[in-house]
Amino acid sequence: MWPKRSRVYLQDLFQSRFIRMSLPTPRRLLELACQSLLRDEALAMSAVEMLPAEIFPPLFMAAFAGKHDKILKMMVQSWPFPCLPLGALMKDQQPHQETFQAVLDGLDALLAQEVRPRRWKLQVLNLQKDAHQEFWTVWSGTRAAACSLMETEATQPMGKKQKVGSSRAGSKPPLAPVEVFIDLSLKEGAPDESLSYLIKKVSQGRGLLHLCCKKLKIFAVSMQNINILKMVQLDSVQDLEVNCTWKPSTLKKFVPQLSQMGNLRRFLLSHILTSSHTTAAQEQQCVRQLTSQFLSLHHLQELCLDALSFLEGRLHQVLRCLQTPLEALSITNCSLSENDFAHLCQTLNVSQLKGLSFSGLNLTNMSSGPLQLLIERASATLQDLDLDECGIMDPEITDILPALSLCSELTTFSFCENPISMSVLEELLRHTVGLSKLNHVLYAAPLESYEELTGTLHLGRLAQVHTALRQLLQELGRPDMVWFSASPCPHCGDRTFYDPNPILCPCYMSV
Repeated sequence: MWPKRSRVYLQDLFQSRFIRMSLPTPRRLLELACQSLLRDEALAMSAVEMLPAEIFPPLFMAAFAGKHDKILKMMVQSWPFPCLPLGALMKDQQPHQETFQAVLDGLDALLAQEVRPRRWKLQVLNLQKDAHQEFWTVWSGTRAAACSLMETEATQPMGKKQKVGSSRAGSKPPLAPVEVFIDLSLKEGAPDESLSYLIKKVSQGRGLLHLCCKKLKIFAVSMQNINILKMVQLDSVQDLEVNCTWKPSTLKKFVPQLSQMGNLRRFLLSHILTSSHTTAAQEQQCVRQLTSQFLSLHHLQELCLDALSFLEGRLHQVLRCLQTPLEALSITNCSLSENDFAHLCQTLNVSQLKGLSFSGLNLTNMSSGPLQLLIERASATLQDLDLDECGIMDPEITDILPALSLCSELTTFSFCENPISMSVLEELLRHTVGLSKLNHVLYAAPLESYEELTGTLHLGRLAQVHTALRQLLQELGRPDMVWFSASPCPHCGDRTFYDPNPILCPCYMSV
């Protein structure tokens, strides 16, 4: 413990050197002050609690970059803001493993204290690299700006909080947990060293360290990953992507985790393949187990189903389990029966639908009536429509034109790689030119743009098509509407864009 006179001296010293920096001062002066503190590590560690809040962000940055692990550990325990956005700092500089562990050790030491430090405010350690990137530059402005940023973070809901005021009179209130936010990507094999150390601290945290995850990606449903998920506060997950091969046994272990993600906003299922040893009855059971969990997703806004082997003939099982109107629906690169598609178009709740994508869905042999009906039903809210590679031709495009012309909120429309003629393309332009919010249209190169014998794209003809469309837009009073053409390269499959000059892939440029 410092003698009283020494404490007063130190406090006066730091106030005279740093509090004045709440007024505009040269950045260089602040950097020199931080460097001076780091050179005297013992003094800096002993005086952390007396430092003004304004000095913490620049000093923490300098200590983090210089791997001053002992100072970092002490600063975490006295961090004067509700949130420490470490992930944003790690995005710009790859931390040394010992430096990252020092931060977690400081947090662990803080939680181990029965009496928290006087100025303790830390509620959230945010390891998300895209969160609060502005914090580490805001400190160079006003003190109010930095403090208000972190106070806003503390008032936002972050899952279930432990009640403090419910203890009996005379008893100590329970210590509030600290939440650690991280974006997880669970793959095959062991987690990296940083994640392993974090998981170790959470498991040893006596319930005072809550692992939260807003964005979760799963590429392997192994027992190791299931055990990691059991440590996560699953009601914190808002964005979930699952891309892996299912086995009935692993799915049975994963389903209970999904049912706990009650705050899920976005759910992507991609390239889900059942094992070759899975029987039809087992596959049906897997689908039933999975889709029944949709009943627990009361906040789901966006559903993306991509390349699912089991969807054909079972789409109705998914739709009937949806609890809320979707804002975006994407069913791409899947096989659907005509009954599946008709049921979707007739029963989907479209009252809030803003985004709709059927890219890669083969609609060639299906009636255009259901699609026309769906577009018409969603016309009041629909903003983005993607019909790329659907195999729709002139008759189908012509059929949906009246419904498209009703989409007053439409901003983007894409229908690349569909075989249509120039006359229908012009008719489409005339039907949509009155949509004031439609600014971007990505269209397929018309059939007239291809060589008759070889079937390859003729860039000169495509240029003429594009010029004609731009002239028509000018005549109709919509020069602001941008029409891009995109067609696949016959050699590599990459798209060639044209607006107004071609953006070519390397295959074209090497010819």
